[in-house]
Amino acid sequence: MNNISVNKQVKPLVERLVENHEKLNLEISESDGGAKIIDAGIKAKGCLEAGRLITEICMGGLGSVSLSMTNSAPNWPLSIHVHSTNPVLSCLGSQYAGWSLSFVQNDDNFSALGSGPCRALAGKEEIFKDIGYQDKFFSTVVILEVDQKPPQEIIDKIVNDCEISEKNLTVILTPTRSLCGTTQVVGRVLEVGLHKVHELGFPIDKVVDGFGSAPLPPPAPDFLIGMGRTNDAILYGGLVHLYVDTPNDDAEELAKRLPSSTSSDYGKPFADVF
Repeated sequence: MNNISVNKQVKPLVERLVENHEKLNLEISESDGGAKIIDAGIKAKGCLEAGRLITEICMGGLGSVSLSMTNSAPNWPLSIHVHSTNPVLSCLGSQYAGWSLSFVQNDDNFSALGSGPCRALAGKEEIFKDIGYQDKFFSTVVILEVDQKPPQEIIDKIVNDCEISEKNLTVILTPTRSLCGTTQVVGRVLEVGLHKVHELGFPIDKVVDGFGSAPLPPPAPDFLIGMGRTNDAILYGGLVHLYVDTPNDDAEELAKRLPSSTSSDYGKPFADVF
């Protein structure tokens, strides 16, 4: 069992985001019970730095994220680079968008996949059994890729499942079409690799370090185009380097099976497959 608390690790990053929200072009409001709701792309413009910081928050404070100009994709010269010395916990235990959150009432529907350290408090996903992790802390943060604020019923569910006070919850909203949303989605390049490692049945505890890089596309005018651009950036422009503590033959077999080029859908735009 890992004794690191992703929620404790991420708390200073969330505080920095809140403290600098005006400089980062973000807007903050509160729920009825005092949860902080950070608009990072619905009405607020956001910025690259906010997206970079939100990506580190998604990774549970266990990843470092940077931006730089490269020549790997001439049309999209700006790239995002992510590194974690605890990639399984950071990517699968926090960053992965695996918590289904939905509310339906007449025509008032809300549906999202929650990501971030909150997942490790709620423990609603089977993946936490696989990685053997459960967190406990008094505050948490959830990242939602949505174009609207969540209803109070969603806030209540998160608070109840995470067993925290509502005033200790932060909700970050990052529409995929926004600058922050684009940045934090492409910043999942390492997580996408780790998720496939897990799906392939490779012993996930043998992954000891990881680095990922992908070109950062411009924000899109709508959700579907945004999903297409960001996922194409990962699938066709992304690079992942993993260090695994296994015999060479096992590492070689993983290297053969892991690339996105092994998929039957490889070569098709993600928006056409989605």
